[in-house]
Order: sequence, then C-alpha cells, then structure tokens
Amino acid sequence: MVQVAVAAGLAGLAVWVFSAPSSARLRLETVTGARRIVPGSGALRRARDRWERLRAERKDESLWRASVIEVCDGMAAELRAGRAPHAAFAHAAAVVDPRVGGPIMTEWRRCEAEGTGTGLDVALERLADRPGAGGLRMLAACWRIGADKGGAFAPVIEGLAAALRDEEAQRREIAAHLAGPRATARLLAVLPVLGVGMAAALGADPLSFLFGTLPGLACLAAGVGLDLGGLWWTRRLARSAEAGR
Repeated sequence: MVQVAVAAGLAGLAVWVFSAPSSARLRLETVTGARRIVPGSGALRRARDRWERLRAERKDESLWRASVIEVCDGMAAELRAGRAPHAAFAHAAAVVDPRVGGPIMTEWRRCEAEGTGTGLDVALERLADRPGAGGLRMLAACWRIGADKGGAFAPVIEGLAAALRDEEAQRREIAAHLAGPRATARLLAVLPVLGVGMAAALGADPLSFLFGTLPGLACLAAGVGLDLGGLWWTRRLARSAEAGR
C-alpha cells in the first residue's frame, strides 16, 4: 500500500508539473480572457483555484502598471493644455480603468480629510505598495518637487511616463526570455518519474528497491527533495529576474 501511495504521489507530481500553466500562458489568458477547463474535484480543483488566483493577481498587477502609465500620460497632456496640476491629475485619474482610478480618488479624498496637506502625494505613497503600482511612488516624488510649477511640470511627468513604459517593455522581454528555461526546468523535474516508469517497463522493478530497502528510501527522499528544490529555485530565479533584482 505504501508503494502504491508513493507511486501515485509521484504520478501526481508529474501531472502537476505539466498541467501547471506557464507564465506565458497566464499572460495570454489575461489578454484573451480564456479559461482553462479542469475537472472540478479534489486536487485538480485546488490546483485550478490556485492558478485562477494567480492569474487574477497577475491581471490586477498588469492593470495597475498600465493604468499608472496612462495617468502620467493624461496628466502631462492636461498640463500642456494649461490645466492646474490638481485638476490635471483628477481628470487623468478619472478616465483610466475604474478599478485603478476609483481607489486613487478615494485615497486622495481620505488623505485630504485627514488634513495631510494636499493629500495627493500621501495617497500615492500609500497606494504604491499595491502590486504593479510602484510607479505611483515616483509620481508622488515628482509631485512634491514640481507640483507648484504648472506648465513646467509637464516635461517631468512625460519623462516619468517614458521611463515607466521602458521598464514595462523590459519586463515583458525578460518574461519572454524566461519562458524557455521554465519549460526546461519542468521537463527535467519530470524525467526521474519517467525514468522509473521506463525501468519498470524493462523489468528492473525499481519500486521494490525504492520502497522496500533503506538505500532505496534514501534515494527516493533525496530525489524528491532535489526535484522540488530545483523547481523552487528555478521559480525564485525567474521571479528575481522579472523583478529586476
């Protein structure tokens, strides 16, 4: 029974590695709105829920990054047209996606009610902790330095928008380059399971060795540990590269 249970666990690991969507697949589903069809019970349902949450988080992060750039572009255009900085920002925030513009305006009004000066720079600093909203921290710094300069403030915001746009393009390029290494890591993680299956097909009976002897159990524990550790380390390296650290 122990052998069967562990073998089933190894098979489940292989299914999970191959069925888990790649970051490229998640980005594609974010753009197209497509959903993966996964049986709705047991471990597969939990895996589906996990990846759905991850997809939603990535979609929200991408939305905030894009909307911050739109706010900067819109604000620069309004400043060029002669609007005052506060009015320019309010108009720019009102035309972006409500899931971003709404929280920005709500936090701005809250900070004004608290009496923290104009409130906008404080509101932007608070919202900058959201995933994908890091550009708001730079916008807050620009606001504190040049909000009283009117039209001369427009080039600063335009430069910030250009910098954020270049950063986003670099992030997408890095993600595209990482798609190959991620796929290779998943393939290498499954190869030991396939090797055990091939050995069993050739009559070597590897399960008796792995589950019936102390050296076999030690090899099994070390192999599974290294396999999972390799997947974790690859994912950590990829996320660090995407974050630019």
